[in-house]
Amino acid sequence: MLTSEANKARASRRPERILIIEDEESIREAIAHSLQRESYEVLTAVNGTAGLDLMQKGSMQQGLTQADHSTIAFDLLILDLMLPDMSGFDLCRQIRHQGSNLPILIISAKSSEGDRVTGLDLGADDYLPKPFGMRELIARCRVLLRRWDALPLPPPLLTVRDIVLNLHMASVIVRGKEIALSPKEFQLLEIFMLHPRQVLTREQLMKQVWGREAIGDYKTLDVHVRWLREKLEINPSQPEYLITLRGFGYRFC
Repeated sequence: MLTSEANKARASRRPERILIIEDEESIREAIAHSLQRESYEVLTAVNGTAGLDLMQKGSMQQGLTQADHSTIAFDLLILDLMLPDMSGFDLCRQIRHQGSNLPILIISAKSSEGDRVTGLDLGADDYLPKPFGMRELIARCRVLLRRWDALPLPPPLLTVRDIVLNLHMASVIVRGKEIALSPKEFQLLEIFMLHPRQVLTREQLMKQVWGREAIGDYKTLDVHVRWLREKLEINPSQPEYLITLRGFGYRFC
């Protein structure tokens, strides 16, 4: 049961905001109408490009800090897999590779076990095959929103020794100076800094940054690690931060 303080906090927040990316108008409008009747704020997009644009605009409106949960642009994404401009799988992968932990509910006429497993492996939180009833859809949305509501926000700054990574500004400061990283280098560094002094296998790193289908292409990973060392280390040939453990993987600091 919620305490009176929790009730007050929830009542003071804006309505939970849901983004629907679905190209079939009848399905899109039916879902939006049902969710609006439940007092959710709903935005829709007809393809992946339009959906990403809405998410990017929402991210920019957040500013540089997230003082509380109410600053999050979207609280849930409902994503169709068969979009006219890109695969929903690719869109889900892209969202996760950008570092977003936005809850994702996939809806799709693809109902095979393989499709469901692929969607979940790419970072979706739930998978609902078409056709479905609106009551079930709303129930699943509630579960995902409750789960998200209970999660603590990630810290805006990650600091390990004299390296500071700002998740909101996508910036990295090393020994007091800002350095430029590519998106993949940034993702790698974020993973390392979230798991300091832990051994991370090459398989784990490939899956997190490039996706399961890229596992085995370790030359790509090794090249990006070398580039990171050139930007982080005082002497890249004798690294102090990013250590190779032959036969195991890498350890950061």
